[in-house]
Amino acid sequence: MPASLLPPAQIAVTIALAGWMLTRFFTNVPGRWMRWAMFCRANFTIATLAGTKDGRTEPVNVYAYLSPGSFVLGPPQLQAILIYLTRSGRYDRIDGHGRLLDADGERPLTVEDSHVVR
Repeated sequence: MPASLLPPAQIAVTIALAGWMLTRFFTNVPGRWMRWAMFCRANFTIATLAGTKDGRTEPVNVYAYLSPGSFVLGPPQLQAILIYLTRSGRYDRIDGHGRLLDADGERPLTVEDSHVVR
């Protein structure tokens, strides 16, 4: 191949590869632009919870019960923490609401009587 054709060929291949990557590796969820599928596989919950013990209610920070460095709290992990808090006797029940973020977008999340309801 002549040296003069090499740079245009490299540019064309680079543009084609970049275009293919943009259409293949980013999801096309309505209302969302350029979401990389790798990060869409995780579930995240953001919740405001209140625990009740002997008729008194106080806010519950479930993120304090995650291992150091963890920030991903999916519904199964949230349920495990709720079970721990109620079975240990710290709270009689935990209620609250929040949002579930996953590959399908955002959805409401409810915690009723220490059970995660999607």
